[in-house]
Amino acid sequence: MTAYTQVSANRFKTWLIMFLFAAFITFVVFIFTQALGYHGPSALGFTGIALIIAGIMNFFAYYSSDKLVMTISGAKQIQKKDNPTLFRVVENLCIASGLPMPKIYLINDTAPNAFATGRNPKHASICFTTGILQKLDKLELEGVAAHELSHVGNYDTRLMSIVSVLVGLIALLADWFIRILWWGGGGSRDDDNRGAGGAIIMVAALVLAILSPIIAMLIQLAISRKREFMADASGALITRNPDSLASALLKISKDTEPLEAANKATAHLYIVNPLKGRKDAIGWFAGLFNTHPPIEKRVKALQAMQ
Repeated sequence: MTAYTQVSANRFKTWLIMFLFAAFITFVVFIFTQALGYHGPSALGFTGIALIIAGIMNFFAYYSSDKLVMTISGAKQIQKKDNPTLFRVVENLCIASGLPMPKIYLINDTAPNAFATGRNPKHASICFTTGILQKLDKLELEGVAAHELSHVGNYDTRLMSIVSVLVGLIALLADWFIRILWWGGGGSRDDDNRGAGGAIIMVAALVLAILSPIIAMLIQLAISRKREFMADASGALITRNPDSLASALLKISKDTEPLEAANKATAHLYIVNPLKGRKDAIGWFAGLFNTHPPIEKRVKALQAMQ
C-alpha cells in the first residue's frame, strides 16, 4: 500500500465516523425529547437549545483550545535563536509541505513526545519535549515534526477540538435528562396515556443516558486513532522517509519515563500515548479504549509504504 492510498483510506474512514457521530447525536436528542414528552415545536425547541450550547462550546474551543492546552501542559514558546536546529527542521518541512511556519513550544521534560494544536495552519503550534530533542537523531526528529505538521495540514487539530466538544455535549445532554427526570420535569406528558410505546422509549432513553457518554468517548477515540494513521502516512509523504518516523515511534514508545505534564484530557494529542503507567490494551474490545493505535500496527503500516 502506498502512502497516498493510506491517506485516502484513513480520510474516508474518519469522515464516515464523523457522519455516524452526527447521526448518533441526533438520535440521542430525539429519544430524550420523546421520552420527556416533547413533540412538534417543543421538541424542536429542546434540540435548538442543545445546538446553541454546542455552538457556544465550539466557538470557545475554536479560538481558545490551543492556548488552554499549552497552559495545562506547561509549554513555553521559543524563538529561532533559542533552538536554531529545531527551527530549521520545521522550516524545511513547511517549505516541502507548503504550510506556514507554526509557533514552536517546548515542555521541559525528559520524556520524549510531541503534539500539535491550533484551529488552522495559520494559527498552529507544535510542541516538543526537551526529551525528544535529546533522544532522537535528526532524521527521526524530522519524521516526528512531519507527523505533527500533517495533523495541522489535515486540520486534525480543529477536528479533534470539535469532537471533544461534541463528546462534552452528549455528556451534558445525558446529565440534563437524568436531572429533569429526577425533578419530575417534562413536556406535555400524560403518563396514563403513554402506553407500551412510551414505556419503551423511556427505557431506551434511560439506557442512552447511561451509555451515550461512553459511546461518544469511543467514537472520539476511534477518530483519534484514524487521524494518527493518517498523520503517519502524510508525514511520510512529506519526508519521503517512512523508516525514520517508524524508528522514532519505536524509540518514544520504548522509553519508560512518563510525561508529567500529560493527563487523560490531553493524552490523545501526543504522537505516542504519554501515560506510560499503562500499556495500550490488547484485543479488539480493549483496543476500543486506546487513545492511539498500537505502535506495532503504525510501524508495520509505515514499513509497508512504497
